[in-house]
Amino acid sequence: MSWLHSIDKHLLFTKNDKEDPRLGECVQLLAKGDLSKLPEYNFDFAIIGFPDDEGIGLNGGRVGAQVAPREIRTYLYKMTPHLQSTRLPQILDLGDLIDKEKPLAERHERARETTRTLAQSGKRWISLGGGHDYGYCDGAGFLDVFNDDAVLINFDAHMDVRPTDKGFNSGTPFHRVLSEFQGHVDFAEVGIQNQCNSQAHIKWAKDHGAEVFTLDDVNERGLQDILQSYLKGKEKKKVFLSIDIDAFTSSEAPGCSQSWTTGLFTKEFLQSYLWMIENFDVRGIGIYEVSPPLDQDNRTSKLAALLAHNFIFENLKKS
Repeated sequence: MSWLHSIDKHLLFTKNDKEDPRLGECVQLLAKGDLSKLPEYNFDFAIIGFPDDEGIGLNGGRVGAQVAPREIRTYLYKMTPHLQSTRLPQILDLGDLIDKEKPLAERHERARETTRTLAQSGKRWISLGGGHDYGYCDGAGFLDVFNDDAVLINFDAHMDVRPTDKGFNSGTPFHRVLSEFQGHVDFAEVGIQNQCNSQAHIKWAKDHGAEVFTLDDVNERGLQDILQSYLKGKEKKKVFLSIDIDAFTSSEAPGCSQSWTTGLFTKEFLQSYLWMIENFDVRGIGIYEVSPPLDQDNRTSKLAALLAHNFIFENLKKS
């Protein structure tokens, strides 16, 4: 039995109006969750959901992110194409990776295999969590293909480098990544908040090759300046962006396991985000820890959908 389960076709929104197309009309569904059939599809972008928040619960967080992939798709697939776009994107939705009866570690390995397959295909992809423990799956699958030629940037309030001696959870993804790929990836943590992290964790990450930019750094220097400085000389490398939604201020993203009034602002982030996509080979993004049950007016799910929308159309401009 496939681990990938097709999404509800009712999510593929349409107005049935050729003068008002929606992204739901641009989506194909992967038949029977069979990744071996991937070469048979013509597509620009793949989307995969990880509706799993067990790792958040294991880390003592508030659950709810397991329903995020459906909610994010709801708003993404209702969106119109970008006003400056000259063609419609071709999107392949792989469905959701689900098998709650299997151990979390086995789910992670299946997710990593899926991401690796997408990276090998040469296509760009969007992952929708779920807990940030799936940031390990995306990061490791990406690095399985592009190690020694790769940049991984985590936008987050938290370092997520907790040791794995007590098992895997949403706080361990980059401990796992750096333990496996130290010296083979340029890795940065951006937006780290003072009240969310221990000095020991930051020291461990730096000792294993990470560069750390706190929210204080962002507020002092500006996000654009930090990213331009960090990415200078890395223009030919492949990039993956891991976006934990709690990196954003709770006024803009209240629907997550741990939200703070401090954080990144959408306007500034989008400016730097689009600059990265325009100037670098951003192969994929992962958006994690959106929690619709904790949201207000669906603003966090809509923010996640907006990030996916911008990723699609900024890349389409380059094609």
